[in-house]
Amino acid sequence: MPSAAPESNVDGRVGQRIENYSKFWQDPSKEKQVDTDNRLGSYTDVVNGYYDGATGLYEFGWGTSFHFCRFYKGESFYAGLARHEHYLAAKMGLRPGMRVLDVGCGVGGPAREIARFADVNVVGINNNDFQVGRARRYTKAAGLEGQVMFYKGDFMKLVEQFGENSFDAVYAIEATCHAPTWEGVYGEIQKVLKPGGTFGVYEWAMTDKWDPAIPSHKELAHRIEIGDGIPEMRTLQQARNALNTVGFTIEHEEDLAERPDEVPWYYPLEGNIFHAQTAWDLLTVWRMSWSGKVVTHYGLWFIEQLGVVPKGTWEVGETLKIAGDALVEGGRTKLFTPMYLAICKKPA
Repeated sequence: MPSAAPESNVDGRVGQRIENYSKFWQDPSKEKQVDTDNRLGSYTDVVNGYYDGATGLYEFGWGTSFHFCRFYKGESFYAGLARHEHYLAAKMGLRPGMRVLDVGCGVGGPAREIARFADVNVVGINNNDFQVGRARRYTKAAGLEGQVMFYKGDFMKLVEQFGENSFDAVYAIEATCHAPTWEGVYGEIQKVLKPGGTFGVYEWAMTDKWDPAIPSHKELAHRIEIGDGIPEMRTLQQARNALNTVGFTIEHEEDLAERPDEVPWYYPLEGNIFHAQTAWDLLTVWRMSWSGKVVTHYGLWFIEQLGVVPKGTWEVGETLKIAGDALVEGGRTKLFTPMYLAICKKPA
């Protein structure tokens, strides 16, 4: 398994960590609880190994906002992503001048969008050096470095980094699924919030229809885990229980994937260019088509051989294909959601 403190590249990526990523998983028929426990105990290596290899691919295929969203008929891909972020900010009641924490901020796409939309000051935290560096660079280019800042840190140790009662609001967009426990990360979030503060989250979870006793259901969760750098997939009920356990009051909750949308949230992953909502989205959808996957497969292998990307990136890219197919299946069967929305309050 990955060793401690491996040598990193100038940009913050760690080749050894990328190479070792897939070793955290076994074939579904051979998976045991000890394997899950190992991933949970080594969550920083699991998540960083994944994102060291996948971040460039995410940006190539998805832009700088690494999340899903609902779509209206005819709505462009990037407009849908921005609306999803605006909706969260609006439901949270963000107001100008608030100090807001983005937990698991990626390369900062949502932080910049929400800062502009709500006129708030956003602090992003991320445990991945490579992503933090890119987030800072993009934010400087956008002229927002005075309003949006990024720090490297562990979201399981927020109090240690920021102190209690430090933020007016906190949000997490499809990030806390990477935590070893929801109680742990939600508990840290609750503590850094000021009394009466709001926490808004879009959470990844297996729905109430998912049954781990059914082999195909269990295998689906396993494919989502390995394809998306998640130590352990959990259920909606576990998310609700964790929020309540740490002292939050859930003021609003909804699985937005249950909305009767004509255009499903997972359509960009289906790879059918005829489903693209605008001409600008053709390339985004094509990348997940069979021909797009072939080009990525061989193109990524080739640039890895040239040393353009760290060794192991190609293998992480192959797990993204597993993820794409699993997420579409999970969406179609309603066994998985990437958008369980919960708006919570810390007692005043």
